[in-house]
Amino acid sequence: MLFNSWQFAIFFPVVFALYWFMPQRFRIYLLFAASYYFYMSWNAKYVVLILFTTIVSYFAAIFLEKFRRARKLILVIALVSCLGVLFVFKYFNFISETLVNFLNMFASIKLHPMTLKLLLPVGISFYTFQTLSYVIDVYKGQEKAEKNFIVYATFISFFPQLVAGPIERTKNLMPQIKNCGSLSFKYEQGVYGLKLILLGLFKKMAIADYLAIWVDGIFANVESFKGFVLVIAVCLFAVQIYCDFSGYSDIARGCAKLLGIDLMINFRSPYFASSIREYWQRWHISLSTWFRDYVYIPLGGSRVSKIRHYINLLITFMISGLWHGANITFLLWGAVHGLAQIIENCLNLNRRRNILSVITVFAFTCAAWVFFRAQTFHETIYIFSHFFDGLTSIKSYLYNGIQDLKSIHGDTKIALILIIVLAVIDYLALNYSDFVEWLNSKISGKNIILRWAVYMVIIWLFWTVLVLTQTRQTEFIYFQF
Repeated sequence: MLFNSWQFAIFFPVVFALYWFMPQRFRIYLLFAASYYFYMSWNAKYVVLILFTTIVSYFAAIFLEKFRRARKLILVIALVSCLGVLFVFKYFNFISETLVNFLNMFASIKLHPMTLKLLLPVGISFYTFQTLSYVIDVYKGQEKAEKNFIVYATFISFFPQLVAGPIERTKNLMPQIKNCGSLSFKYEQGVYGLKLILLGLFKKMAIADYLAIWVDGIFANVESFKGFVLVIAVCLFAVQIYCDFSGYSDIARGCAKLLGIDLMINFRSPYFASSIREYWQRWHISLSTWFRDYVYIPLGGSRVSKIRHYINLLITFMISGLWHGANITFLLWGAVHGLAQIIENCLNLNRRRNILSVITVFAFTCAAWVFFRAQTFHETIYIFSHFFDGLTSIKSYLYNGIQDLKSIHGDTKIALILIIVLAVIDYLALNYSDFVEWLNSKISGKNIILRWAVYMVIIWLFWTVLVLTQTRQTEFIYFQF
């Protein structure tokens, strides 16, 4: 079930109405049932995987507190069990193929990899990491094991953030889930949530899905293009994936707000970052902080020698790359971001803040997205080696690129306007938690007629853009991770 589908447009209002009008003691059971129904609407039989991970981590946390002498063994069993499911469905084929390809370099008889024909369960990387952080926090004594299974299962499966995050921490989400029965509806929080949902739908449906026309058209047969159009395609993908993913996060936060629950902010105008380090403080914040707390710091963080610190940084980003996908290109994507931060530290570049540094960081992230979007390493090499074909004549270089773009879909002016609108939205939100907070700061306390006039203009503009772009309903990109 997609946030941008008619099914969800029916599902959520029903859940919302029941949630606030039913007896309070039943709310937790409604959230539990709604979350599992939401997940099962994608593929019912795969619900056993999230249920297995939930049961293992639930009992592991209880046993960690009860059998203190066997704590390390219990932790290992829990981590191996949860990560084992993730490995089988996401990484088994990749490891098998990589190992066989390596051995075939030396073997006289060619070997064939053993592969599994399995569909990658939606959201498996997200809910697995949420269970891992819970078990590790209980092991460290930072959190108490939750004894109520329904509460814990709802914490893991909470449907607004189940399939694409944000990856919530126990200390933030668990108490809210546990106390949902004592919540009362707040008008201001509900309006805030609706605004977030509208913002997220605008990013996804009006911008991301519209830009996908060009991005998919070029990357579907990338070797048919060369020159400036490849540069444009990579930049468009950078905007597409940001709007797609941050749009999901906005909708997730908005839906949770309408249920009286606050989810963490996952994006804060990342393309206005002036360093790669700052970029990762603004992009997919729930994942970057997860890797910081559960990988980078346990490896020693920055408390070790400079060389070891850089190695820790590189390892963390390479693992982060593999988290996104079982492909050498994702590994390289993580590696280049790790190397970029190492270079920044060595040259002390991350303290400079000006328009040039922002442009440089954006250009770097766009270039790095090539590893992320390309299907194979061969495609990656092709794109990088053909970026500047025809640059001997700048005029024809630019003209041919734009013409190639128009050959896919002619209306490029709307795309340019949408990108400018996005840039303005993110710039205005730069010093706020999100654009909605900025908007509220400007119109709160104003005359109710003026406020609703602003809302109606925004809704009208949103609807107009959807009609003009005529985008198709698509899945969110991060569903595949």
